[in-house]
Amino acid sequence: MHDYIKERTIKIGQYFVETKSTVRVIAKEFGVSKSTVHKDLTERLPEINADLANEVKEILEYHKSIRHLRGGEATKIKYKRKAGNKEVARISI
Repeated sequence: MHDYIKERTIKIGQYFVETKSTVRVIAKEFGVSKSTVHKDLTERLPEINADLANEVKEILEYHKSIRHLRGGEATKIKYKRKAGNKEVARISI
């Protein structure tokens, strides 16, 4: 494994533990894909730093346990926006 990959993996792991952000947010922050972030956290990090990997694993499991709630909330917001746009359209006509 290249040194820059090891460094990125550790930085991503530390950032993830500090902020508890989602994989999507971290991917944008570091300029890599969600797949890369996930692979760094689940496959590469345990080889590099087992203690940090255990902390990351707990947070990932928590995120996985609430993802249905996040998805439901996102859908709710989406339909509220659509309903709001229709109200604006009705008013402006």
